Amino acid sequence: MRVLAPLRRGRLDPSHQVVGERVVWRTARLSSGPVVARLHQTGATTIECDAWGAGGEQFVAELPVLLGEGDELADFDPAGHRLVAKLHAASPWLRMPRTNLVFEALTSAILEQRVTYTEALAGRLHLHRRYGESPPAAPPGMPAGMLLAPTPAAWRGISSPSWHRAGVDVHRALTIARCAEVAARLDETAAMGRLEGMRRMRAVPGVGVWTVAETRQRALGDPDSVSYGDTHLARFVGYALTGAGVDDHGMEELLEPWRGHRHRVVRLLQLGVAHGVVPTAPSIAKAPPRRHLRY
Repeated sequence: MRVLAPLRRGRLDPSHQVVGERVVWRTARLSSGPVVARLHQTGATTIECDAWGAGGEQFVAELPVLLGEGDELADFDPAGHRLVAKLHAASPWLRMPRTNLVFEALTSAILEQRVTYTEALAGRLHLHRRYGESPPAAPPGMPAGMLLAPTPAAWRGISSPSWHRAGVDVHRALTIARCAEVAARLDETAAMGRLEGMRRMRAVPGVGVWTVAETRQRALGDPDSVSYGDTHLARFVGYALTGAGVDDHGMEELLEPWRGHRHRVVRLLQLGVAHGVVPTAPSIAKAPPRRHLRY
């Protein structure tokens, strides 16, 4: 179930809740309809899934993909760096999850542009509670407060005062509204080639390299999409791999040996921090929360 961790947007995420160590509840708007699902890990490699709503059958059918079934490691060689090899050996389960819900992931990424993560989560939660919808069912054990993400129409209908109350500036509000206008076209990128799909996303004003990478990581399980534009990430990767912070250009050079799996390497390093194997750069750990020029 740890594979799904990147899909959770904060502890109070109304569309992704974790209960204990082995149960995850998710809501989603699939092409066949809305769904609420319960995933229970019953063994090292076994998961039981119950799903309710019109999208239930589709959710179950696509569950292997959600859990990273299509994520191939045949050409991934971690041996070039001792730390990366060690982390890969310690996390053989790591795969990139894939929801295929491009517009949904894109809206969350846009809300995280140019603000701290805490600010973004607060704004997202406020908007989902105000404009989201109840799941198609309320199965026993479902955590309270679970919601479906707002529809494209709902995103388009958010008023300026509502954006303001959610702490979302005009730039991000307009970008989400533009994406909502072409939500179906954006979701089509799930079936497109990598470069073609990226160009279509970038065609929306306000959607840049960082936002596309964050979206592809979650919606399309892209193991190579790096979130360039985030100063903290570049410093973290540089410090983890060399002991010294770097900028985006430096991070790009450091990750080049793993082209095709550069985001996978970043995820391994992040897992290393969680397990106390990779130290956090002092300049990052001591710095107060701050805004980023990422989009």
